[in-house]
Amino acid sequence: MSSETIKDKLREYLEKNKVEKRSDDEIEADVTARFNEIYQKMRQPAEAPPREDKIPHFYYKLPGEDELLKQKLREESRAVFLQRRSRELLDNEELQNLWFLLEKHHTPPLTLDEQMINYDDFLEVSRQSSTKCAPFFTATVFARLLGDDAYGRISIMQFFNYVMRKVWLHQTRIGLSLYDVAGQGYLKESDLENYILELIPTLPQLDGLEKSFYSFYVCTAVRKFFFFLDPLRTGKIKIQDVLACSFLDDLLELRDEDLSKDMQDSNWFSAPSALRVYGQYLNLDKDHNGMLSKEELGKYGTGTLTDVFLDRVFQECLTYDGEMDYKTYLDFVLALENRKEPQALAYLFKLLDIRNQGFINEFIINYFFRAIQEQMKVHAQEPVSFHDVKNEIFDMVKPAEETRITLKDLVNSGQGETVTSILIDLNGFWTYENREVLVPDLGEGDELLDEAAGSDKPTTEEKP
Repeated sequence: MSSETIKDKLREYLEKNKVEKRSDDEIEADVTARFNEIYQKMRQPAEAPPREDKIPHFYYKLPGEDELLKQKLREESRAVFLQRRSRELLDNEELQNLWFLLEKHHTPPLTLDEQMINYDDFLEVSRQSSTKCAPFFTATVFARLLGDDAYGRISIMQFFNYVMRKVWLHQTRIGLSLYDVAGQGYLKESDLENYILELIPTLPQLDGLEKSFYSFYVCTAVRKFFFFLDPLRTGKIKIQDVLACSFLDDLLELRDEDLSKDMQDSNWFSAPSALRVYGQYLNLDKDHNGMLSKEELGKYGTGTLTDVFLDRVFQECLTYDGEMDYKTYLDFVLALENRKEPQALAYLFKLLDIRNQGFINEFIINYFFRAIQEQMKVHAQEPVSFHDVKNEIFDMVKPAEETRITLKDLVNSGQGETVTSILIDLNGFWTYENREVLVPDLGEGDELLDEAAGSDKPTTEEKP
């Protein structure tokens, strides 16, 4: 529609709806004003109708360092939110009352001296218990705990343990979230260090630690979380992952004052374990400069790690002027002491993959195994045929491609510990080579190992 047509229509409208007589100039001015109004509207793009499938706003940028007021508001909001969530959890008195009601309304008869409860009584307990218990008294929860009871009942002890576990998880989640400075559901190393440092006084099994050792203990504890939960080395781990793994259970197990020596020795977070690892580091540090050189690290364990493997460690791992610090050493120890775990195999596979191709082949296996053969010559032992070892490795792993072994192949085979031990450690190789002797008669196997290494008797390193 042209501008002249619009003006003509406006004039016709004004002529028909004249209220008062106006001059031609006034009418022309009115027409021009209305024309401009309509014309501007015509030039504006039409608004799209609201869509039900429109993606809502879900990303909110974190306040910058200079936005102090926004940062403070965010911190206070999170604190209030976490306090509210904490109040929604069952306290000790409410848990005791819940147990009393479960015992009161249990459904006879007993099963192996264990009290059971059917769904009707389950709902009755729900009606009489605190409103905070409502999320636990659902048909879904009952069905999950339902076993093969002939009367369709569940164990009240199992149900109560389930409630206790859920409450503990929520409490721990809230406790960890207090250290999540960014509020994104992640913990950085410094966040987890602060959490563990403030947790130490609440763990009776750590009462004997000197305060001067706290920083080394915290570093030792934090490295296990990040080695296994942050394999891509992003510098942060999800709080959900921390709760899902067993490490936090192991750490909080130290609250038990009567924890046995065997349990302490097998717990990475115990005082004896932390002192053992740090003591090994100090013993290796012959020049007492606080760092480990390649030669010093070569004495680790039984001292039978090959030079080729140690070269790769110092090529790939973070070092300072060619020497390794305690944090890097902890990753090294965790990898060698947990060779069955995928994260440890990923660490070792990166060292074996000298060409960064994502796989190892016959050439790479030969490259590492030659160092094993050289060590055997030093101890006056007849070298083993490389082709025999290579064929055994490929037979054990059964890779998807006949000539290549990927990390996935190594993990899926369940033979990753054996394969890596054969290629990097003379002691590991002889343990495998004499496996048939070692199983029926450990004493005779020790003699063979002693003979293999001459006067330096290598023994299979025990895991903590």
